[in-house]
Amino acid sequence: SVVKEIQRINQSELSRGDYSETGSWHAQYRNSAWIFAGNLPFDLTEGDIICIFSQYGEIMNIELIRDKDTGKSKGFAFLQYEDQRSTVLAVDNLNGSNVLARTLRVDHSYGPKPRRIKQPDGSYEEEPYVPTMNAAPPLVEGRLVSDTCWNGE
Repeated sequence: SVVKEIQRINQSELSRGDYSETGSWHAQYRNSAWIFAGNLPFDLTEGDIICIFSQYGEIMNIELIRDKDTGKSKGFAFLQYEDQRSTVLAVDNLNGSNVLARTLRVDHSYGPKPRRIKQPDGSYEEEPYVPTMNAAPPLVEGRLVSDTCWNGE
């Protein structure tokens, strides 16, 4: 399975003892702050998922994929972190973990795919995905709340 393969690759890197940011398999995703989270329990909300994944960094955007007709979760989501390094922590620490008796699959991603919209002539046009930053903390005087100091500044 993908979960076990990611765990095997990570263990191999650790056992060699020659880990480097550029030599790791994670390096190919150094330009993406997105992760894929699969096999999520269907009754988790976006807020529940943010609570689980925010232990490894500030989440800026979440796209919980839902059925078009029913609105129910399909059991997977894409999350975008503020800092790309958080993706490495999330993948290494949450991949293979259990949440409500389900083994999570967590992997690097380039984000949700563009939506394909059917045109009147039967052809399809791709609509690029635009992050809504729906999980980002609110701005305070031009700065993120997480950047502000709570000692009166």
